[in-house]
Amino acid sequence: MSSIVSTHDLPADWRDLFALTKPRVMTLVVFTGLCGLLAAPVPMHPVLAFTAVLCIAVGAGGAGALNMWYEADLDAKMKRTAGRPLPGGRLKPETAFQFAVGLCLGSVVLMDLAANHLAAAILAFSIFFYAVIYTAWLKRRTPQNIVIGGAAGAFPPLIGWVAATGRVEVLPVLLFSLIFLWTPPHFWALSLFVKSDYANAGVPMLPVTHGVVNTRRQIALYTVPMVAVAVAPWPLGLTGAIYGVVASVLSAVFMVLSLRVLANKATDPAAMGPEKTLFKFSILYLFALFGALVVDRFL
Repeated sequence: MSSIVSTHDLPADWRDLFALTKPRVMTLVVFTGLCGLLAAPVPMHPVLAFTAVLCIAVGAGGAGALNMWYEADLDAKMKRTAGRPLPGGRLKPETAFQFAVGLCLGSVVLMDLAANHLAAAILAFSIFFYAVIYTAWLKRRTPQNIVIGGAAGAFPPLIGWVAATGRVEVLPVLLFSLIFLWTPPHFWALSLFVKSDYANAGVPMLPVTHGVVNTRRQIALYTVPMVAVAVAPWPLGLTGAIYGVVASVLSAVFMVLSLRVLANKATDPAAMGPEKTLFKFSILYLFALFGALVVDRFL
């Protein structure tokens, strides 16, 4: 009898299960959800607030796991994702699916118990949107996948706010819109310097289907309404000067960086410094804006 054991016969390692939840992406999801909750005008009991944020994290992790389960074939074709648990052969597909569904259902039920029906419903819809509308329907069919799919990552601050207040208001809708408009420049900047990965996997990202020049133009075009939405809460009287000044300064920097991307003519990823800078700054930008929102709320 052979002593060789298939990796699929081994128990699932917790680190591989955790990797399925896309922890780096979840960090931003949890932070924006927490900020939405803290910025709400209605205080929430600390235990219930922690539970609500936990539900946002677990729901996002479950949606991310469903994404990895469904896209295992694509991940195997791209250098930056080939080492993930499923294409790496460290998890059975059925294990990943069961884990993902358990996280999704558990997060929605617990949110309903800890917060309110509306927050649970929006959380459930956000999971459905990411796993079905974006992952299963849009991503392989249209270069607008990121534009429409960006809504999935825009829900956390709205969910956090609704968990605390039980209602949808103007400020959380603006926060939703901010992330929705931020997503295309953020991901298109990345897709420009990893274009070959998407092309090899057959994913119709904008640089693959419409070229580098058009993608750079779209980044600049989407930055304009994103900046307007980011600054809007201040003149509308929904936030104070702390948030307003931070949003204005950081948005001006974002605009300058997007124009540098637009002016860049390079097609070699090694020469795409402006794109890499914009991608890195875009992450800092969102963290800083939502952090300023909370500071402004309490000061």
